[in-house]
Amino acid sequence: MSAPRKLRLMTLNIAHGRGLSTYQGFHRAAGIERNLRKIASLLQQQRPDVVALQEVDADSHWNRRIHLLDFLKAAAQYPHSFLGIHNRRHGRWPLAYGNGVLSHHAIARVDQRAFGTAVLGEKGFLYTELRLPSGQLPIINLHLDFRSRQRRIRQVEQLIDYLEARPQAEAAPPFLPPIICGDFNSRRTCRRDAVRHLWHYLLQTHAYQLLPSGGKTFPSLLPLQGLDFIFVPPSYRVTRCEVLRCYVSDHRPVVVDLQLAASDSMG
Repeated sequence: MSAPRKLRLMTLNIAHGRGLSTYQGFHRAAGIERNLRKIASLLQQQRPDVVALQEVDADSHWNRRIHLLDFLKAAAQYPHSFLGIHNRRHGRWPLAYGNGVLSHHAIARVDQRAFGTAVLGEKGFLYTELRLPSGQLPIINLHLDFRSRQRRIRQVEQLIDYLEARPQAEAAPPFLPPIICGDFNSRRTCRRDAVRHLWHYLLQTHAYQLLPSGGKTFPSLLPLQGLDFIFVPPSYRVTRCEVLRCYVSDHRPVVVDLQLAASDSMG
């Protein structure tokens, strides 16, 4: 295409729809829905083309079994969505949650991966390819463990193994390297933690940018740490990156505006 192709991407951990409270089980259905409407209002104000969400429930007892992604999809008027569940428990106290995506572009392909087999607190990533007029756009939305640096490193290694296998899995290369975003539960300044570990790998193959370069995302009321990031491959020119000052969750969202260079191919 002769004109640059634009894309606005947001990443946000929605904390199971509980807003700023410490536990979603303290809320009635009306409270969860009120918090979700605040998130939907934010999406309508910012108008991202793609939203990568973490801690998204489908059928969980602790937030009144409200399908959070379906609610946001309808309230914010997104035509396409997918929820990759990496925690599922049946029985009297069911749980089903993971990473979700909302998109104004059709979703051509999905692949969800849990890092382990736990039914509570398990993390994972969601790979999606969006169908744009110019081709397929790959995005990885992930959530890493918050308790253990060693566990985060192992999870990043699982993602790296996935990225290494991806060229052989694709039907019709060439393809763009994926945008990688989400809640990393580690800071960019920690040399022996997950963000730097992944960045070091990515820089060996592509000149990725790590965004935001400044600004903290957690906790949202008084941010002390940057835990939420977007890795942008060199296929894009970044025209805006912002950590939004808002209180829809215990995390603040990160938004980037991107342009795809006219000379690049999207598969």
